[in-house]
Amino acid sequence: MNSKKLDPCSGPLAKNILAFSIPLIFSNLLQVLFNMSDIAVVGRFAGSIPLGSVGSTTQIIFLFTGILIGLGAGINVIAAFYIGSKNSKSLSDTIHTAAFICLAAGIILLAAGTILARPILAAMNTKSELMEGAVVYLRIYMLGMPALAIYNFGNGVLSATGDTKRPLIFLTVAGIINILLNLFFVIVCNLGTAGVALASIISQYISAALILLTMTREKGAANLVIFKIRPNSHMSLKILKIGLPSGLQNAVFAFANIFIQTGVNYFDASMVAGNAAASNADPLVYDVMNAFYTACATFIGQNFGAGNRKRVLKSYFISLAYSFTIALVMGVGIFCIGRQFLSLFSTDAAVIDAGMQRLSIMSLSYCISAFMDCTIAASRGLGKTGIPSFIVIMGSCVFRIIWLCTVFAWFRTIPSLFLLYTFSWAITAAAEIAYFIHIYKKKPSVI
Repeated sequence: MNSKKLDPCSGPLAKNILAFSIPLIFSNLLQVLFNMSDIAVVGRFAGSIPLGSVGSTTQIIFLFTGILIGLGAGINVIAAFYIGSKNSKSLSDTIHTAAFICLAAGIILLAAGTILARPILAAMNTKSELMEGAVVYLRIYMLGMPALAIYNFGNGVLSATGDTKRPLIFLTVAGIINILLNLFFVIVCNLGTAGVALASIISQYISAALILLTMTREKGAANLVIFKIRPNSHMSLKILKIGLPSGLQNAVFAFANIFIQTGVNYFDASMVAGNAAASNADPLVYDVMNAFYTACATFIGQNFGAGNRKRVLKSYFISLAYSFTIALVMGVGIFCIGRQFLSLFSTDAAVIDAGMQRLSIMSLSYCISAFMDCTIAASRGLGKTGIPSFIVIMGSCVFRIIWLCTVFAWFRTIPSLFLLYTFSWAITAAAEIAYFIHIYKKKPSVI
């Protein structure tokens, strides 16, 4: 390990997990700024209709990007396992096969998102006055899918080696460029939703280029040789076995949230815009929590590969404690400054009032999701993603649809809509914890 990297297999776990996670927290927050700056700039300088248009696409974007993020998480676990077991040949095969799979996935999602943009938005009952802006934003944003795929691939590999600092530097550069381009395209060029989408994809390609350049020059475990990028059949199956369920799991969350967005669309345009503004709190909290989930999977993966079961379990409990605490603190903090937070995206009093309805419920609910997501990451670290993904589908998709068709259909209120997050997270967490206990006791030996 060089000075830029931590060793998950030795040293104090609480200190190392925190040190590993802090750069990831900032990296994740910078990714959030890509979308948040889109919404803030368009809301402040283009008006509530463009704000609603961009907000209407949020869950669809999560649906597509969730697949790529899940693939990156799966690659992270496999790479961490081979680093821990000191299997350099399998590690190299993993990296070069994963690069091919991720790029192919990005191209496929680009095509699917471009073709299906209008039909999906129509199926979500998107308001007619928001439709055209939403279609334009989504189709342009989809052009960035290959870049996002490459970035998540590289981030997964580098974090598996213990290097979380360089991806942070790359996103800092790309994030600053994104914000500056947002302001230029919207205020100077008057491009509205198209401008903020264009700024996002340019930034994504910059971050992807920087991470590729780094990996091709890397002399250690994360070395990428361009002409070696090709699918290895055995490794492809292994990556898809772990990465695809992780990606589908993320997509399932977004798919279920599309139904929730459809419920929001039953209300007036102010409520849609207020929800779009308030929902910016979600990725802020989730992505900070997600840094500890990545740490959990990485530390468990390396220690699992090294055969150190005691550190596997400790890694889980420490990561869970960190993610629960930060979610509780951030959720309450955002609610306390809720009106000031919402005013970043709109100055319309009706929009801010609508947004506060969402924040009042979600602020104390985020921490419950830690028990679900951290346990899923722990199972992924042990190479198990199929059953955890099935549990998520049942708890966070099927259950939510049933809730929408029963509880929300009966009350037709914002509280009855957003309380489904709290209940679905609690139910899914209980099942995920039971499964993790089961597989840990079985003592799995290899991924």
